[in-house]
Amino acid sequence: MIIAVDAMGGDLAPREIVQGALLAAAEYNISLILVGDEEQIQAELGPADTDGLINITHAPDVIGMEEHPAIAVRRKKNSSIVKATQLVRDGRAGAVVSAGNTGAAMTAALLYLGRIKGVDRPAIAGILPSEKGRALMLDVGANVDCKPAHLLRFGIMGYHYAKKIMGIPRPRVGLLSNGEEDHKGNETTLAVFPQLQAAGINFIGNVEGRDIFSGHADVIVCDGFIGNIVLKAGEGMATLLLKMVKGEITRSYLAKFGMAMASPALKELKKRLDYNEYGGAPFLGVNGVSIICHGSSASNAIKNAIKLAQDSVENYLVESIREVMEKMDAGGAGGHSA
Repeated sequence: MIIAVDAMGGDLAPREIVQGALLAAAEYNISLILVGDEEQIQAELGPADTDGLINITHAPDVIGMEEHPAIAVRRKKNSSIVKATQLVRDGRAGAVVSAGNTGAAMTAALLYLGRIKGVDRPAIAGILPSEKGRALMLDVGANVDCKPAHLLRFGIMGYHYAKKIMGIPRPRVGLLSNGEEDHKGNETTLAVFPQLQAAGINFIGNVEGRDIFSGHADVIVCDGFIGNIVLKAGEGMATLLLKMVKGEITRSYLAKFGMAMASPALKELKKRLDYNEYGGAPFLGVNGVSIICHGSSASNAIKNAIKLAQDSVENYLVESIREVMEKMDAGGAGGHSA
């Protein structure tokens, strides 16, 4: 298997992207194509022995974070994210990973890979830490306005992702609302509630904001406007929490001594709250594996995103979603049993 990596996308590119690729190649024995400015990539690789696992495809242009996605993708045909996505379209790579402009990555995926039939709006599926491990939330930014039909497909795609990639045999799917009662919510959530009930997935009903991190649900369905706010608020809260803990510990010698004793536990806590540990988020509903990472992803996040891309291909994630959507179009509910 070969994974295409946008080496120029992200705040820390190309250094952290290349370092992450080296880590992934060494740890997972994955063949990679680094796409971007060949001279810069080669300089970052230096004398590293890649054992033939890493190759370079030259792409002289970069789409910046501030650029308009649709316009930039059409104008910059030789940009790293476009070239990397085209490698998947042409069958030269099984997946693409980028930490660059999210809108550009999505636009490139839609333009060159297309949508799975039956999916009008692909979603970004983000991973959040929870008391019981991890929770999947979608959408976390691709679609700020959604219709009930979109949320229904988010729930079904999220269910399959949680089964295939997260290894949860019967994922619990919850609909994010302002109350757990089935009569709570806005027009969209009220309309999709019975559709999710009839979809043949393990739908547990409405979940509230406090349930997101409690582990009450494995998959949380919402529109991209709410999902992105939750994601960013969660990141901010995690950062604040760690800063507050560190600040309190430095107040006294006794606290510092306690910190030394609790150091292993605190390191584990930091690891659970660090988005770098989750790698990236897939565009679910795209007819190919495309993973988007946080813009400030460091090497460890890139390594984990590459592993996620590998897992998605090896577990036939796209094929599974495609099969379910075909059955829906044929008149089935969710195309599977709960």
